[in-house]
Amino acid sequence: MKTKINAVAIITARGGSKRIPGKNIREFMGKPMLIYAIEAALQSELFREVMVSTDDEEIARIAREAGAAVPFMRSAETANDFATTDDVLMEVLETYEKRGETFDYMACIYPTAPFVTAGKLMEAMKLLVEKNASGVMPVVRYSFPPQRGMAIRDGKLVYCYPENAMKRSQDLEPVYHDSGQFYCYHVERYRACRGDLPDGYYPIVVPEAEVQDIDNPSDLELAEMKFQMMQRKGNHL
Repeated sequence: MKTKINAVAIITARGGSKRIPGKNIREFMGKPMLIYAIEAALQSELFREVMVSTDDEEIARIAREAGAAVPFMRSAETANDFATTDDVLMEVLETYEKRGETFDYMACIYPTAPFVTAGKLMEAMKLLVEKNASGVMPVVRYSFPPQRGMAIRDGKLVYCYPENAMKRSQDLEPVYHDSGQFYCYHVERYRACRGDLPDGYYPIVVPEAEVQDIDNPSDLELAEMKFQMMQRKGNHL
């Protein structure tokens, strides 16, 4: 899919960051991290609007220079440490509606996910439309079966699920987790349940080498290493 639909890409980039100050616009491989999300959304050519929701004027400036819209600033209520992503998305959709603009679909893209690409967004949005789905989420498979995980109790290791202790990895069901990069939604259904989709999400599976939470400086270094590897493989488009 590379056809504009009535969709909005919402990049959630507030100014506050406790563990890595200024994380959303910190330099990553030569440019502010936020720009990767903007470029992926624009290059996909899917969205009628690519916007950044922020409370920070510097973030807004960088976003606009990169080609994104910042038609309004985020409110104080959705810029604090307790506001959820759903709070932000609902505010954005409601503010657009007050301005006379509505959308059929949306993608929520995190600003600290440089592994998001136009190709991944296209794959997810195509699945969303073709399956008439409520939501699509990129996931990554756990590298080690969590069914064979252990805990420390009374100073000793014990299996959390003893019944799986001797099972071969290939005999256990693969388990996946959220890649923490983006989500695609059918807007009307999303708004009806504030993201708690009763019919769940369809997945797209992304490689572990293209997933990295960035919560501290060592995460940032690891992300840069993975990103360079992704570039060498030509998977950054």
